[in-house]
Amino acid sequence: MKKLLALLALAGAVFVNTPVIAQDKAEKAADAPAAAAAAAAPAAAPAAPMAEAKPAPTPNKGDVAWMLTATALVLLMSIPGLALFYGGMVRSKNMLSMLMQVFVVFSLITVLWCIYGYSLAFTESNAYIGGFDRLFLSGIFDSMKGEFAMAATFSKATPIPEIVFVAFQATFAAITCCLILGAFAERAKFSAVLIFMVLWFTFSYAPIAHMVWFWAGPDAYTDPKLVDEINSKAGLIWQWGALDFAGGTVVHINAGIAGIVGAYVFGKRIGYGKEAMSPHNLTMTMIGASLLWFGWFGFNAGSALEANSTAALAFMNTFLATACAVLAWIFGEWVFKGKPSMLGAASGAVAGLVAITPAAGNVGIPGAFVIGLAAGLVCLWGVNGLKKLLGADDSLDVFGVHAIGGILGALLTGVFCDPNLGGPGFVADWVTAAVIKPADYSIGAQVWTQAKAVGVTVIWSGVVAFISYKIADLVVGLRVTEEEEREGLDINSHGETAYHM
Repeated sequence: MKKLLALLALAGAVFVNTPVIAQDKAEKAADAPAAAAAAAAPAAAPAAPMAEAKPAPTPNKGDVAWMLTATALVLLMSIPGLALFYGGMVRSKNMLSMLMQVFVVFSLITVLWCIYGYSLAFTESNAYIGGFDRLFLSGIFDSMKGEFAMAATFSKATPIPEIVFVAFQATFAAITCCLILGAFAERAKFSAVLIFMVLWFTFSYAPIAHMVWFWAGPDAYTDPKLVDEINSKAGLIWQWGALDFAGGTVVHINAGIAGIVGAYVFGKRIGYGKEAMSPHNLTMTMIGASLLWFGWFGFNAGSALEANSTAALAFMNTFLATACAVLAWIFGEWVFKGKPSMLGAASGAVAGLVAITPAAGNVGIPGAFVIGLAAGLVCLWGVNGLKKLLGADDSLDVFGVHAIGGILGALLTGVFCDPNLGGPGFVADWVTAAVIKPADYSIGAQVWTQAKAVGVTVIWSGVVAFISYKIADLVVGLRVTEEEEREGLDINSHGETAYHM
């Protein structure tokens, strides 16, 4: 009994003195340097197992709603916008053929995008092309858990559902392939068109999209020590620091170069330069151009990936530059040809839209003015003077508008992104999201970077396009017969006509 009482007394003394000991330790800790307290923090972490982990960021409903709207707008600019724009410019005997090619190619590329295109463009593998992690969109939605995968935007902790990004980018891939169709309009076999598109999409569009646009996203940049490692996993052109807001290289230069190669490989239309080949319905062309302008707001402003001020800047720049290009083109025609034309106004609108695409969220209002005015005049020369020098039958001026306008816009992006010229600059440090200081911006260095991106796109697209055309030619032949071409593709390729008179 005495031993038991002694043990109880000892335990009581320890219990009573514990707060005093703890208080004494606390007072000593308070006097220790802050660095010592910080060093002790990891050791103290296991003592709080009940602490809740920080919840993952959730998508903003406004961002999601805007991106779904933008995706639908890009679909509208393709079907019916581009289809009517191109259809009105061909002869009436080929109107339905042009509509059919745009409609079916858009559908084909959308399916291929969901099978493997998205995975090749937007998953990690190497600097030139992605991997196969998203084949058939695997991992986008977990039906057992009811969870959607998230995709990064350009702001930290601001994701959108990856399935929305997949749909948005699908419209980009599809319309890019459709743009090429105008270069060899009125003489191509429908089967050859489809074979070429599968090859070119796989080996040109997907790699260029990966090189220009693939990166880890802002949330990956958590420590300055990791920046080089994270950057090394991005696409090659992204690593260089080239700016392409919505597709100057990926869409327009890519398609324009494939178009001019096609014009050479297909050869000229029968009667080209000897027979009248005027647009058969400029009303349709004007409607198509208007739908392109309308849908292009989704194309450019949607590329902000968020409903924010950058989207608003891209929207206004797209609005303004296009209007400037229309005026520049028709006044140029007025001076050099004597009369302004409706076809010129529609072409000027598309030229302005093309040129502002890489710059939309990367330049300020002064840049939009200059890029729009320059695009109208430069592309007017591209479809007249330059076209004659090249000697190619680029039926609907894909090269003169899209390649030339895209190159102009890409280079001028490097000039007018400068904060000293009203531009927003660019993020120089993704760890802190700090934007480059005006004093540190170098126009020469950025234009050189833009030029390298243009050069890679021109060479890559040109080589892939040439090989793809040759493969299609070997398999089915590229051109319809002379008799079929003279009679028109509508009735010979599809057994239908656009008009019954």
